[in-house]
Amino acid sequence: MTPASLAPILLVLGDEELLATRAVTEAVAKARSVDPGVDVREYQAGALTPGEVAEMLSPSLFGGRRLLVLRAGQDARKDLVAALLAYAKNPDPDVQLVVLHLGAAKGKAFADGLKAAGATVVPAAKLKGHRDRVAFVRDEIRRGGGKCTEDAAEALLAAVGNDLRELAAACSQLIADTDGRIGADTVARYYRGRVEVSGFTVADAAMIGDVPAALEALRWALHVGVDPVPIADALADGVRTVARVASAGRGSPYQLASTLGMPAWKIERAQRQGRGWTPEGLAQAMQAAAECNAAVKGGSDDRAYALERAVFSMAAARQGGAR
Repeated sequence: MTPASLAPILLVLGDEELLATRAVTEAVAKARSVDPGVDVREYQAGALTPGEVAEMLSPSLFGGRRLLVLRAGQDARKDLVAALLAYAKNPDPDVQLVVLHLGAAKGKAFADGLKAAGATVVPAAKLKGHRDRVAFVRDEIRRGGGKCTEDAAEALLAAVGNDLRELAAACSQLIADTDGRIGADTVARYYRGRVEVSGFTVADAAMIGDVPAALEALRWALHVGVDPVPIADALADGVRTVARVASAGRGSPYQLASTLGMPAWKIERAQRQGRGWTPEGLAQAMQAAAECNAAVKGGSDDRAYALERAVFSMAAARQGGAR
């Protein structure tokens, strides 16, 4: 690592706190590998004036490198934005400026101006898709020197949830306590109690018509504090997955994997769960899951009742379509 390899301006763009914090930590670590005595300073964009900006960017009387972290860049006032964009056109080689910006509409001109000036963009947006979170888990394990199968990543998400900080901590713990090769069986050993009360456990039981098991898992999940929203999401995902796999026709899970964009193990499970369902029954179950989602996410007075009703409705839909 040399001074020339450090980007003069880093734009950390997004609202995922873990990714933004990690970007700053890595920038500081790289700067210190070049100059262990680098002067690191942090500022809040909304509290800075152009005069203070000029002072923080001016050459140091004592020499040496500086790294300036500007948080909440979207809150910068127009005069501050103008001063920083002017600086960005000809940055000081001994100064690295790291700007954190939420990436939304507020302050967009500032972010766009930094990009136009050649800032290095570090994405830090929240991961919204399930596939993105699976990829995050696998990448996190790789960062720690391990290997993680796709079904293990799915199992860890089911056990821990979608919070990236909790997922990162779980990945770190698994790597520390194992040889680094993480499979679904590894996750089951470490998170058995939490996996057993996940929304996916409720959904799996509901999809095969096992009402007692689905209700037991649901009531225990709610008892230990699992949020109703991911349980409702899991019920909807279970029906959608079986419907998609059923509509794809016969075929081996490995043949269908690329067509459906799903891992083979998930297709195989959906094929097993789909036995006994008719298209009409799946349509009824999808309607029940949609109504449950609307009730749970719409602030129903009794979200537990909405979930229980969905389990019964899905079982009835399957029973009505039994071959």
